[in-house]
Amino acid sequence: MIEQALQDYLNGGPLYVGEIIVRRVNPSSYVIRHWKDDQQPDATLARYADSTDALEIVRYDAKKKYRPLKGAPNLRRGWELRVSSVAETRQALDYFYPGAFATWLAYNRDEVLPVDLRETLQRQTGMYRVTQKLTLPQAEELAGRFCQSGSGCLRTILWKIDSHSPRRYLPESKFDSTVDQLARNYGVIPFLCVEACNLFVAEARKIIKGPAE
Repeated sequence: MIEQALQDYLNGGPLYVGEIIVRRVNPSSYVIRHWKDDQQPDATLARYADSTDALEIVRYDAKKKYRPLKGAPNLRRGWELRVSSVAETRQALDYFYPGAFATWLAYNRDEVLPVDLRETLQRQTGMYRVTQKLTLPQAEELAGRFCQSGSGCLRTILWKIDSHSPRRYLPESKFDSTVDQLARNYGVIPFLCVEACNLFVAEARKIIKGPAE
């Protein structure tokens, strides 16, 4: 069902999600690029031809620094990934932005249930159990610093803190699934954040224990 929905979408035009653009160029060829390279001549781009090559593309930024957060707005440019089926396209898309398309489909069917940050923290055990002490002001400050779209994460936040969206340090657009976090003037698929990620929890631990712990 997901692959059919993806094919239907691409039959109607390009798909933008995060920093990539996906196009169907003919019945048996799909091309993925960094959106800023969309109009670059083919000869100027490094060519890849397997969906698993996306793992190499996303691993490091342009400065060859490791990218632990898939939603970080630092995907390197200068490449083209060309695959021969919608199944490979879906797989590559999930390597770039895990579950983005499937989650968007489920969201449109009202099947997505965001997880409150308190529930996420209450599940933590071992060295991360201490994050349960995170206060509301601390959580809001962390969200404002760690999740902001400029240099943090391009995901659109759906989860809340104590039943309230962490809006103190973030703009309303960060919680609006119809808004492109890169402020482009065309439709995009939002990269939805249903629950605070493991990296957010790790940062929460640093707040409670101190960065040197």
